Amino acid sequence: MITLTKDFYARDTLIVARELLGQVLCRSIGDVVLRGHIVETEAYTQEDPASHAFRKCTLRAKAMFQEPGTVYVYFIYGMYHCLNIVTDMENYGSAVLIRALEGLDGLSGTNGPGKLCRTMGIDLDCNGRNLVRRDGNIWIEHATPILPENIIQTTRVGIRRATNYPWRFYIRNNKFVSTFSVS
Repeated sequence: MITLTKDFYARDTLIVARELLGQVLCRSIGDVVLRGHIVETEAYTQEDPASHAFRKCTLRAKAMFQEPGTVYVYFIYGMYHCLNIVTDMENYGSAVLIRALEGLDGLSGTNGPGKLCRTMGIDLDCNGRNLVRRDGNIWIEHATPILPENIIQTTRVGIRRATNYPWRFYIRNNKFVSTFSVS
């Protein structure tokens, strides 16, 4: 399979969030490669009050300001890691949260951002790695794009600010979309 290039990520965050649907997230752990189709995403930009980049470049959000295709992982509620992919351009804080995967080759337990990180062994050690160069044994492979009529665009979930932004995307009728979905 072909790994997505920097040019894929170096575009408007909303476009990348939509076009990540159907692509294959891969994580190599030892001799095992875990793979799953991305079925749900959310976009966050520097002007967005719900974004970690809203207050500019902080220690926590530093990876969001790196080059497109960088991994941004954060830890929430003292128990969950969340995987984000940096988009747009360097020094502009924007990223796409990967909310859910449809596991391949028997992979399960990926229907939520914390669950997919736990299942795929994604933690703060992955923060700042580069998907294009496959740093840290994590990358995204190109797959057949999802047709526009099979994509639902709606408001984001699990946030307190900017709850009205329709920046969440998921594949229509996909049973692996997180439990917050109203397909």
